[in-house]
Amino acid sequence: MTKPAKPVKFSRPESFEVALTELENIVVEMEAGQMPLEASLSAHKRGAELLQYCQSKLRDAQQQVHLLEADTLKNFSPSGIDDR
Repeated sequence: MTKPAKPVKFSRPESFEVALTELENIVVEMEAGQMPLEASLSAHKRGAELLQYCQSKLRDAQQQVHLLEADTLKNFSPSGIDDR
């Protein structure tokens, strides 16, 4: 009887940019079609984790932008512009 494979624990990326670069590299390697099945499965799992991490970081950044804009956005009024 074979033992079930231990789940691979991937490290958390140090930044959005690092995660995106790693994800892009995984996509290139998988698209080449030269990976063995086990490596492909592992790469797919890592890619899914990286995608989730990147999406989370983008959502956080988007929320921060909305908060910043909410404090600074004002109705535009051309009345203060000098029409010479």
